[in-house]
Amino acid sequence: MMMPRGRTLGRLALLVLVSFVALQLYFLARITLMTVVDPQSTTFQRSESWRLALDAKGHGWHQQWTGYPGISTNLKRAVIAAEDSGFTEHSGVEWDALEKAWDKNERADAIAEKAAQRRDPKPASKATASARPPPAPKVVGGSTITQQLAKNLFLSGERNFLRKGQELVLSYELEAILGKRRILEIYLNDVEWGEGVFGAEAAARRYFGVGAGALGAQQAAQLAVMLPAPKRFEKRPGSSYVVGRAATIVARMSRVDVP
Repeated sequence: MMMPRGRTLGRLALLVLVSFVALQLYFLARITLMTVVDPQSTTFQRSESWRLALDAKGHGWHQQWTGYPGISTNLKRAVIAAEDSGFTEHSGVEWDALEKAWDKNERADAIAEKAAQRRDPKPASKATASARPPPAPKVVGGSTITQQLAKNLFLSGERNFLRKGQELVLSYELEAILGKRRILEIYLNDVEWGEGVFGAEAAARRYFGVGAGALGAQQAAQLAVMLPAPKRFEKRPGSSYVVGRAATIVARMSRVDVP
């Protein structure tokens, strides 16, 4: 005897709900543990470790945890100034920044679509059009330090609404459980600063030959400039762009509050 369709859908919905709640409880447990235990690695780092293990160039892994007091205040100010000027004020998400990033992406998509039409002005047949998968929705940019940490700790690099929604939920949980100081401490110890280079201590030693606590204002600002694209900037960490952009960040640092 077949089960009624309504009952099947109800059980499926219940299963999805239970799975979602279980996943959120798992995340909550891991975040709560981070109040007393330093995370050994992030999801992003684990994906990178596999890639580096297969890297024929032999890039190693460089990371050394440094507690919050041992990280230069210059670096804390520089990273906040460069990545998230409202870090100490928001609750994990900057909605205005997200909206601006979304509008920017929409305009970029429209420009790309017009350029593609100019290259191929002939309309596609119905069969061809139906065979093409719809473009994946993108919600990128505008991320706070808390959102970046949530993504690196728990999520994949995939860009879609579901992943972005989970990132927002995790960001509020991180703020509620860990607080600003601990969030910034974990972020500075786990963020990528080059091929196989993770955390402030490894970055300071790699690029300037000093510990994370000895970074001057200009050095800290140059590291902050590298964060959006560390693998690109590590090839020329002293380029005119990096140095010039760092000078702008140095000028902002005195107005930045640190937790």
